[in-house]
Amino acid sequence: MKTTFFKVVALLACLCMVIGVFAGCSNADNGDKNDGAAAGNEIVIGLSGPLTGDAAVYGTAVKNSAQMAVDEINAKSESGITLKLVALDDEHDASKVKGNYASLMSQGMQVSLGCVTTKPGLAFASLSKNDNVFFLTPSASGDDIVKYDNAYQMCFADANQGSVAASYVNSLNLSKIGVFYKSDDEYSKGIYNNFKKVINSDIEIVETSFLGDDKEFTQQISMLKDCSFIFMPIYYTPASIFMMQAKGNIADDAIYYGCDGFDGIASMGEDFDISAIPQEVSMLSHFNSSATEGNAKTFIDKYTEKFGKDTLNQFGASAYDCVYAIYNAINAAIKAGKTVNSSTSASDLCEILKEQFNGDFALTGGVTGENIKWNKEGASRPGFVDKEASAVIIKKAS
Repeated sequence: MKTTFFKVVALLACLCMVIGVFAGCSNADNGDKNDGAAAGNEIVIGLSGPLTGDAAVYGTAVKNSAQMAVDEINAKSESGITLKLVALDDEHDASKVKGNYASLMSQGMQVSLGCVTTKPGLAFASLSKNDNVFFLTPSASGDDIVKYDNAYQMCFADANQGSVAASYVNSLNLSKIGVFYKSDDEYSKGIYNNFKKVINSDIEIVETSFLGDDKEFTQQISMLKDCSFIFMPIYYTPASIFMMQAKGNIADDAIYYGCDGFDGIASMGEDFDISAIPQEVSMLSHFNSSATEGNAKTFIDKYTEKFGKDTLNQFGASAYDCVYAIYNAINAAIKAGKTVNSSTSASDLCEILKEQFNGDFALTGGVTGENIKWNKEGASRPGFVDKEASAVIIKKAS
């Protein structure tokens, strides 16, 4: 039995004037009119993410970008639907998610961006299922994040990241590669396990790993010293430590290749100077932070003008798309005859959004994809996103 959270609305003034809604699947304004929403209705979006600690660059990017989208939407909305973002710090610590979740619910959360990272995201997914809260996470990539039908991802799931990364490596005609992963981390293990399923069997893999907060990688570097390509499905902090310790031991013309956990490695400030690393550093991504044209460039310009470059990464770009996807899906549902307003319960809104995301709805003209969908034919779970990915060079070899 589902527990439904109802937002109590006090002091409703007479009758609200019903006005037109912004509908469709792009970030452009639309002047269509209908009677699905009342003027001034605010939808509360909840978020739990690392705003402090080692992963703070991700959480800060998500919060900043989501708020930027909220501000844009509220400034131009003609539908009467406005948004409010409530973001809480979980420090990339799953034990803090339960308290954050309860606080978000008490503050009226009707829909959510879930969590920023995978382990906390798994805790959030379990809690949100009980209340039937729809969430679209920008960056919690674990496969089991979307095991429940109220959960969706804007990022690639670990299964997709691992398989796409392996397909890319297969195309390079390498006879041997190195792997450096974190064996006690759901994110790292998930990507690597799926990487192994797709990598060509005739490619020799030199596998190394580490645990917990290890920061001494001499042994792993020694094992990988003859590898010209090293796959690193880990976050940027241990990756940067490895790269610094590997200088002079790993060949200068080697390639370090990661997934979305590498995002932010070029902007760590005093903690890490990527220009001092002789090797190429690249990553699998759905967003190019160096884009010079298109929607990505527009987002980059707006973000850097408002927040600077230190926290510019694909996690933020993905969060920006999440907010627009939720907003556009709400308006598409209203256009189809559904009623959505500040009194709509989280559970009722979840059912409305699921109908959209599992149907023909798509976010067109997004920052992380031109035509983003969640109903890919043959997909094992509707929560997995369907969009293009590419290899992005963060730093060329010196």
